[in-house]
Amino acid sequence: MQPKIKIRCLNKIFSKKIRTSSKKIIYSIFSVVFSFQSLADERDGSLDDDHTLVITSTREEKLKSELAESVTVIDSKQIEEISPSHPAELLNRVPGVYINNLGGEGHMSSIRQPITTSGVYLFLEDGIPTRPSGFFNHNGLYEINIPQSSRIEVIKGTGSALYGSDAIGGIINSITRPSPESTEFEGHFEFGSFGWKRGLISVGTNIDEDSGFRIDVNVTDNDGYRDESAYSRKSTTVRYDNNLSAAWDLKTVFSYSKVEQSGVSSLEEDEYRNNPKKNLFHGDIGFREVDAYRLSAEFSYQSNDSELWTFTPYFRDNQMVMTPSWMVTYDPNFRTYKFDSYGAMIKYRNRLSDSFTIISGVDFETTPSSYQEESISVVQDGDIYVGYALDDVDYYNFDATQNIISPYIHSEWKFANQWIFSLGGRYDYYEVDYEDKLAGNAVDSRHLRPESQKVDFDNFSPKLGLVYQLNEQHNAYFNYRYSFVAPSVGRLFRPGSSQDSENLKPIKSKSYEIGFRGHFADNWRYEAAIYNLEKSDDIVTFIDGSDRKVTNAGETSHKGIEIGLQGDLSDAFSVSFAWTKTEQKYEEFGYLFQCFSPACGRVIPGPPIRENRNFAGFDVGKSPESLGNVSLQYYPTQIPGLRFELEMEHVGEYFTDETNTLKYGGHDLFNLRSSYEVSDSTKVTFRVMNVTDKIYSTYTTAQVGDLDISYRPGLPRAYYLGFKYSY
Repeated sequence: MQPKIKIRCLNKIFSKKIRTSSKKIIYSIFSVVFSFQSLADERDGSLDDDHTLVITSTREEKLKSELAESVTVIDSKQIEEISPSHPAELLNRVPGVYINNLGGEGHMSSIRQPITTSGVYLFLEDGIPTRPSGFFNHNGLYEINIPQSSRIEVIKGTGSALYGSDAIGGIINSITRPSPESTEFEGHFEFGSFGWKRGLISVGTNIDEDSGFRIDVNVTDNDGYRDESAYSRKSTTVRYDNNLSAAWDLKTVFSYSKVEQSGVSSLEEDEYRNNPKKNLFHGDIGFREVDAYRLSAEFSYQSNDSELWTFTPYFRDNQMVMTPSWMVTYDPNFRTYKFDSYGAMIKYRNRLSDSFTIISGVDFETTPSSYQEESISVVQDGDIYVGYALDDVDYYNFDATQNIISPYIHSEWKFANQWIFSLGGRYDYYEVDYEDKLAGNAVDSRHLRPESQKVDFDNFSPKLGLVYQLNEQHNAYFNYRYSFVAPSVGRLFRPGSSQDSENLKPIKSKSYEIGFRGHFADNWRYEAAIYNLEKSDDIVTFIDGSDRKVTNAGETSHKGIEIGLQGDLSDAFSVSFAWTKTEQKYEEFGYLFQCFSPACGRVIPGPPIRENRNFAGFDVGKSPESLGNVSLQYYPTQIPGLRFELEMEHVGEYFTDETNTLKYGGHDLFNLRSSYEVSDSTKVTFRVMNVTDKIYSTYTTAQVGDLDISYRPGLPRAYYLGFKYSY
């Protein structure tokens, strides 16, 4: 049974600390609005959101000003100027978004959630999830060719009725580049520190008046900034566009990425401070190899201005082999993942009148998958893990076929000239057919195996939104959205020492959000969002003795305020500002805690500690209290085509585990970028990342009962030089 929608006053939804911050920010917004009215100019045209189009929300172009949600669009110009070597360099400019760098293009995400590996985000390419629900990979953005995207759309918070599981914290949608109207070529070649080499090549042409294609190729190779941390990727994107007739259009996209990533370890504090390049994983310890293929064909039929049908069949093939780095010290193993997906998205939109629109559709897919896990014995040289050997012991070998069907409806009603009311709902039904292919009992109590079986679960998610146009320049919105995250196939049927994992329930969430956005003085725009997101039945991993277990454990709340501001200071200077303040708490989080180590107070000799613990009221671990990004751009008026940018990135402090006993203090980084357009076809780029060569950690954690913090050292000062040629 779904929770009733209750629109409560802000005094009940938000804590005192967040309310106080909200008032200060709102006052600041209006101060900035009035103080900068006279400074803006029109060098790059108006920055207002009145004509910004967003595709993700309804799977077709829609004005951002008509959406009851927080959404940021990163256009092709910004992508080219930033030239990201890692998705974090692009996405961390968005208010409320933090993507860390785990080496290569590995990452975790924090969007209205802690820095986490959990599947609470949805990664899309042209509106299609890059992975099926239940097969989330926290590194999933490395399967997308981000630097050659046409645009990136980021929705913060829960998605609309057109999206189901995983769309709790946010949605990141990469839009591929369309085919050109005439022959085009682009080549961008970069060289940099730590053996960095990258070539980005794009070529396309029209076939005739109604069709054309584009091919994008990304070849990247990097030795890594830590010992034995090499990384490489090869990506290809092919897009074919065809106007089949006056009513029919076809867009076909093929994507392929091959990623080879060396294992990268965390370090304890002394080595993190004094020898951050050290890596405890050498050779194939902690490595992963990924091959990801995707093919889709979007057919659009529009016989009149009111009705639009879209039918999008798609196929995925994904394989990964790895030795999981986080298990090297206590349960080393070699894994092989494989899945194929066959699915389709069918959508019908009808503008019944100038004031009322309805969208309905159904998504369905089937995903056969397999998983194998073998025991390995690791080889050490001192504290360095240098290799491994297979033990000829199978821990897991299973097949699982997941079937999903998801009908939805979304409606919009415009009334009284200034109001837009939206209401929708989505029903998701999952069935997973699991077959254990190993005979006999589990090898040991740390590798339990459920019996072959079928499991199913369903969920209905209501959505509600309201937009109010205050005047021609400013509007406000409110939304309530309920969503869920389906238990992953791995958590259901690769339980480790957890019993009854097949009975895990979906994570549930409900969120409330109020936002303001607008523009002023032609070239200044702002956005602000205040949100409260509540999760229940959160699936968490915890330490039980020497084992890791998973369970549905209680409730968490995630509250915050996000601010974005950008505009022109003068003819030569522009600025962009993003700031976020969060408060993330355990409302209810209890489990039986067991510890065998003296670090948690056990007296030796003596029995291990066994006690029920509840961390209600504690901060959620790995939840930065604040995030910020400020960039200042300088365009010398006397040298056309020259551009400089200084960027500051801020990550606030956070507790390293749920006991709130140890903290990471956060960090501030400075980056410098420049480019010069030598001619219409030639461009030189240069950037320096981490200008001050600061030692910092991209992910800092501690296990409950362990007094040692583990740090993941971040990128030291690095230089990149690039050359771009196009015609």
